[in-house]
Amino acid sequence: MQKTLSLSGGIQDRHLLPVTNMSTRLPKLVAFDLDYTLWDFWIDTHVHPPLRRHHVTGKVTDSQRNPKAIDFYRDVPQIMHRLQAAGVTIAACSRTDAPSLAREALDLILIPPMTGSDSSAKPVPAIKFFDQLEIYPSSKIRHFKKLHEKTGIPYDEMLFFDDEWRNQEVEELGVTFTLVPNGLNDRILEKGLEEWRKRHPVQIIEDVVGADGTLI
Repeated sequence: MQKTLSLSGGIQDRHLLPVTNMSTRLPKLVAFDLDYTLWDFWIDTHVHPPLRRHHVTGKVTDSQRNPKAIDFYRDVPQIMHRLQAAGVTIAACSRTDAPSLAREALDLILIPPMTGSDSSAKPVPAIKFFDQLEIYPSSKIRHFKKLHEKTGIPYDEMLFFDDEWRNQEVEELGVTFTLVPNGLNDRILEKGLEEWRKRHPVQIIEDVVGADGTLI
């Protein structure tokens, strides 16, 4: 009986699941907006440089009188681990007017080790999880055309998470768009993956058992 590994890390018995849940196929590229998608602020208006990372706690703050915490939404770190472990290309697509500050924030934010990892594992700068960065004032259409040009990945193998409906324009290219109303979390991730799979179904070939009982 064949079993498959899900994105969440669990082993699934395919013969005990309905067809809609059998596929663990993932898009080749998953892209994220930054502001109010991965973090809860506009980097170009709410954050005052320079940024600082505390040498003991690893926490990142800006330079306001009441320093603002520069960090991701709660579920984001483990989402990044899971996508990276699954071999998915991860991209950031932001039209911010402060691209240098956004990159600095990604460089300073530390992603804690994956849940269940070895005790010797250390936090890693968030920027190391991103294979592609399209961070500059422009349309998301241009961002994705650049991603396609750089990676060669077809648009229909791309999934995009963003907090603004206007950026649904990327669907003109064939990209699957998922709205993020209150920050990225596990539920929104799974919703986006489910929608992408519905649009790009794959034929599931049932196991064939030979006369001796072995799989063919």
